[in-house]
Amino acid sequence: MGVLRILSGSAALTRSKTILKDRRSGIYSKPPKDKIGAGQSFLIMSIFAAAMLAPAAWILHHLPEYRQRPRPTPKA
Repeated sequence: MGVLRILSGSAALTRSKTILKDRRSGIYSKPPKDKIGAGQSFLIMSIFAAAMLAPAAWILHHLPEYRQRPRPTPKA
């Protein structure tokens, strides 16, 4: 029983090392091949900002409607 635990433990350690090596192989430390222009940066940032602010704007716009809804009565 103890031998199986040791063998399975060492296999898990070697497996985790290979996973870390695979993960590190996808990380690059070189500068990008293609430069991103100011126009592309502005476009992407504006899309990101709209995606973040649109739900909040929707809720704030419809807040008076939400206030007029009757509140559900709590069940005993």
